Amino acid sequence: MSHPMSRIEPGMKVAAQMSPEPSTQDFDFVRQMGVSHAVCWTDATNSSADYYASRKDLFGEHGIEIFGFGNSDVHNQDAIVLGLANGDDKIEQYKQHIIDLGAAGIPYTTYAHMGNGIWSTEREATRGGASARGFDQARATAGRWRDREYAAPLSHGREFSEAEIWQHFERWARAVKPVAEDAGVMIGIHPDDPPVPTLGGIPRCIFSSFDGYQKAMEIADSPNIGICFCVGCWLEGGELMGRDAVAAIEAFGAERIFKVHFRNVDQPLPHFIETFVDDGYQDMYEVMKALQRSGFRGVLIPDHIPDMGEDARIGTAYTTAYMKALVQRAETEIVSTGAAVA
Repeated sequence: MSHPMSRIEPGMKVAAQMSPEPSTQDFDFVRQMGVSHAVCWTDATNSSADYYASRKDLFGEHGIEIFGFGNSDVHNQDAIVLGLANGDDKIEQYKQHIIDLGAAGIPYTTYAHMGNGIWSTEREATRGGASARGFDQARATAGRWRDREYAAPLSHGREFSEAEIWQHFERWARAVKPVAEDAGVMIGIHPDDPPVPTLGGIPRCIFSSFDGYQKAMEIADSPNIGICFCVGCWLEGGELMGRDAVAAIEAFGAERIFKVHFRNVDQPLPHFIETFVDDGYQDMYEVMKALQRSGFRGVLIPDHIPDMGEDARIGTAYTTAYMKALVQRAETEIVSTGAAVA
């Protein structure tokens, strides 16, 4: 059986994060940036094969291919991560999401395995005074996902063990593996954000290090379960990740990395600010070259962009242009030196 990534057209693709209900102006903006791929998110209200297929057709009419579709109702779910009473129902809902994507011909979805959401502190200033997400571990009081808040010190009333977190991940992976393989859908698992050892009494012991990812991929044991490589989260973790971003990309390779969140931070934990892609502590060109050397053929998206001007599209355009330039330069350099993976 061929690897599912082999069905994706070769070459790195900069993609746009788009609403599944875009306006004509949205389509124009994306095409004007020279972007031909998109990823979208919805929730249980619209999650169905018919809806996914209708979005694929609509975007296709405007020259844009949907690479991935997420469902926020089965993403970052404490019921799955912590084995709560409705965990089985959530796993069944996740499986149906995968079946629907496969029926619609959409090849990818992102999944995150965080039991108490994404934690942030107040926004802080980055280059030029731009407002950006910040995280200061000494002042963190709560995690959030959608309309839920998970407060410290114990977000779920007790401390959970690492063994419990691993047990529930294995249960999820074994349930979704055959469904994803049958549907032809790839699942990219996003790192914990932030990747600290414990938050609110819940260990972040799987997707907060290179070794954790390696063990998780061995448990999943499927070409359809891989990585959504968030460069920003990897940089947040710093030495806690076990390997730097470039070394991790080289080790995981193109058969494990399905999608990349391309963002930078000013410094690693315990206190970081998300900044512009060209303004953090990571040389993002080294990241792009590592992806090119690996033969990566998935999509890269701009992510968590600091506020820039009064229109969110300004920061998106700036970041997308920077990313496209890095892609073009990496392709030229790596191909010219013969270092690319066939």
